[in-house]
Amino acid sequence: MKYLSFVIPILFFACTIAVENRFATPEAPWEESLGNHRAVLHVDNPAKAVAVNILWRRHDKNPERKKFIIIHESGDEVKNIKRVKVDNERCHLVFGPAEKAGTYYFYYLPYEVQKNYGFYNKGYLKPEKRWSGKFDIAALPKAELTEFQSRTEFDSFYPMEVIALQSEKDSLLKIHSKDFLVFPEDRKLPIRMLDEIPMRWIRNGPSNKFIGEAQRNEYYAFQLGIFAARTNLEDLKVEFSALKNGASELAAAQLTCFNTGGIGPYGKPFTKRLDLGQGNVQPLWIGVDIPKDIKSGKYKGQITILAENTSPQKIDISIMITSEVLADRGDSEPWRHSRLRWLNSTLGIDDQPIKGYRPISFLGDRTYGFTGKTMTISESGFPGSFKVKDTEILSRPIAFVVETQKGKEQFSGPQNVQLVKNAPGKMIGSWASVSKNIKIEGVGTIESDGFINYKLKLKVLKKLSVKDICLEIPFKSKVAKYMMGMGLPGTTVPKQHKAKWVGPHDSFWIGNEQAGIWCELRGSDYHGPLLNLYKPDFPETWHNGNKGGFNIESSGNEVKVQVYSGSRRLHEGDELEFEWSFLLTPVKDINYNSQFIDRYYHNGGDPLPEDEDLTSGVKIVNLHHANNYNPHINYPFVAIDSMKWFVNKMHEKGQKVKIYYTIRELTNYTAEIWALRSLGNEILGNGRGGGYPWLREHLVNGYRPQWYQWFPDKSADASIVNAPGDSRWYNYYIEGLKWMVENIDIDGLYLDDVSYDRRTVKRIRKVLDNTKPGCMIDLHSNTGFSKGPATQYTEFFPYMDKLWFGESFHYDEMLPENWLVEVSGIPFGLMGDMLHRGGNRWLGMLYGMTVRHPWMTDGVICDPRPVWKIWDEFQIQNAEMIGFWDSQVPVSTNNSDVKVTVYKKKGKTLLAIGNFSDSPKTVSLKIDFEELGISPETARLTAPEIRDFQPYKIWNIDDMITIEPKRGRMIYVQ
Repeated sequence: MKYLSFVIPILFFACTIAVENRFATPEAPWEESLGNHRAVLHVDNPAKAVAVNILWRRHDKNPERKKFIIIHESGDEVKNIKRVKVDNERCHLVFGPAEKAGTYYFYYLPYEVQKNYGFYNKGYLKPEKRWSGKFDIAALPKAELTEFQSRTEFDSFYPMEVIALQSEKDSLLKIHSKDFLVFPEDRKLPIRMLDEIPMRWIRNGPSNKFIGEAQRNEYYAFQLGIFAARTNLEDLKVEFSALKNGASELAAAQLTCFNTGGIGPYGKPFTKRLDLGQGNVQPLWIGVDIPKDIKSGKYKGQITILAENTSPQKIDISIMITSEVLADRGDSEPWRHSRLRWLNSTLGIDDQPIKGYRPISFLGDRTYGFTGKTMTISESGFPGSFKVKDTEILSRPIAFVVETQKGKEQFSGPQNVQLVKNAPGKMIGSWASVSKNIKIEGVGTIESDGFINYKLKLKVLKKLSVKDICLEIPFKSKVAKYMMGMGLPGTTVPKQHKAKWVGPHDSFWIGNEQAGIWCELRGSDYHGPLLNLYKPDFPETWHNGNKGGFNIESSGNEVKVQVYSGSRRLHEGDELEFEWSFLLTPVKDINYNSQFIDRYYHNGGDPLPEDEDLTSGVKIVNLHHANNYNPHINYPFVAIDSMKWFVNKMHEKGQKVKIYYTIRELTNYTAEIWALRSLGNEILGNGRGGGYPWLREHLVNGYRPQWYQWFPDKSADASIVNAPGDSRWYNYYIEGLKWMVENIDIDGLYLDDVSYDRRTVKRIRKVLDNTKPGCMIDLHSNTGFSKGPATQYTEFFPYMDKLWFGESFHYDEMLPENWLVEVSGIPFGLMGDMLHRGGNRWLGMLYGMTVRHPWMTDGVICDPRPVWKIWDEFQIQNAEMIGFWDSQVPVSTNNSDVKVTVYKKKGKTLLAIGNFSDSPKTVSLKIDFEELGISPETARLTAPEIRDFQPYKIWNIDDMITIEPKRGRMIYVQ
């Protein structure tokens, strides 16, 4: 049994009363359903009824609404409980009969256990039936409180969540008359409560002194708890002096308050306004950057706490810096909170191209080149030509059109053209253009991976009525073959289409496997993926009160796409901002070798593959969360030793290991969770609370529960949603990734529905490439959750190695073009794997896809090994893949529902044939033998035996072949 005890002098006017409580954890956790907390009571003698009156000092909500359970040490449960008074400060009750003397365990937070994963949807047990017995309570024998216990140390309230009584706070204020009181704390005891003060502060009292000890090279963190005792505090600020030790000093610039400002995720410094309501607490987390070569000794200085509406207070700081050198600055020991400095990191922020992309080049005549692509600027300042290799996308220049009742505004050519930035990976230019009624100020950005952004500010010169302001993108019809977005799934481009702003979508893609454009309409407060989760408002200028929308019109050799915003009345001096981004696709050449060689082992709860799994061709092991090696979601710093063992074990067997590590939600096991909470809603999202009991008991309110994972032997992993939009957690995350690569030797990331945008992914890619070349990133999304991941994540694609968009895709219901556009990744220069219910192994082969071994959904185990065996026998990685979507595919059938993808090698070709219809089809093959390099006189068709796929069979080249619905065959032509 681990004990923690304290004696607290409580001041009531002139008298002092000593109160002693003990807090402990048992040697082994008790049954989880009894809750995370109990009081241990002692009864001297059996009695029909026993009274107990304890100060339990609780911070959680509504303690009177939870069930009480009292159990004797023998296991007998007390039958009756009568509540006398129950609130956050005190519990006074009568229980009985107490048939035995000895120890009684009083469980006051029992809840329903949910032994699975997903979202915790149960709760606390309802209060017990009231005991109707009548007693002279004062005459009843009394049960003695022995101690409070938490089920595990992680569940404990002690000491920072044990509240002060109101009477104690009143006494404190009678002694201390300042508007605010300061309570310095070491990093070992993070301040947890923001609307209460802990009993510990009553004991210690406020102080204007902090004394700490650090090592050389340590990033040293500590706290100043600000209690707004008598008034609201407006615009809290912190000022530092230097910390001096004789002639040696730590300059004021080496001290940071994380709560009052920092560096944002895109490298820009910022300051934050801090207002604190009366009665509330603001922890100020302070960081001290201690050099490695500093002279040891005691360093002294001052921190001044200021607010607009009250007098400042000075806090004397004394830090003893020992002679020892902390090699890693403290980062391997989370309790030190040294990693808080990661919040202000700029790692990976530069304007260099990422690996695989060449610097932007100017080719003359307003033409710019990026890897495999060119863009020519028209006389209007907008793109006049987009080429991907030799394929021209546009039939004429893109236009930004302002139409009034009198016709289209005629703008001048670009004026005041300036090159704002000219870096290898990014160029930015600005210009102006004027019509009779409107002035446009434009900023255009191009990046080396084919990303283009336009921001236009329209300034109204004269009052006018506008019929429409729109963006027109004229595609060559031979390029505009497929699309997704505008309310449509992956499909062929319709001849005409009209759509409004519906659902969680702000982008669309149109193109084919050779060239295309992804377009995102910007201007909302959030424009990353997961729009269905964060539900940002539509971009106001484009949406225009639901007057805006999308049109597609096809005529002759052109498909015109129009993003319109509708009518509006404008007055002189009005300003409107329109923003959009393009990404030219495919973003890279497909790495077919990697698709067929780098096979995945992905098994969430049991991630360690057996040797027989490895012999089937597995090369990459994805280490999911919620297992012994990576137990806690999006915080892989808890089980470091276990993870390192796992990675080393896999490396010994020639495997790469990528870990699940994202940002969308954050586990309650995060060491810095209280420091992050002190930042308000900068990082941790706001919400109505609820969810798993640990969250309700400790965070209490102001959060939104998310993923839940039950563990049988400890408190569950219960995450909360991070705040939408940009935050410094991105900086921490990227530094953390670098730390994992350097210290655990991981080989990359498995991303599962993340919430940052391409700027952060670009930083991730650079850090991985620079820290350990050869690292890989694959991206997973659930279309049932993200509602169309391919459009929402397109901007990530230049930095990805693989896609896994299979969750909630119902493969047997999908059309061939839906497979191609939304799942395969092929039009974008990537390839993917299937997921949901094992995918469809027959149709998947038309896109070079299998499932991952041995992932399971809905009870269906995914086993790609029979297909992998054929891949190995054929050496498919050495073949040329020619999909059915390619106009030059050398093999097809006489039925449009039955498609053929060709894997061509010299002297031998593998055909993947799939029937997308709901009925059997008997087809003949149309084979271009000359293209295959095979003589029709000697050719034969052979279907090899493949377990769970097809039996062995031989055909003559002229034979008809029957393909069952939603099934297919693999056939050798040789």
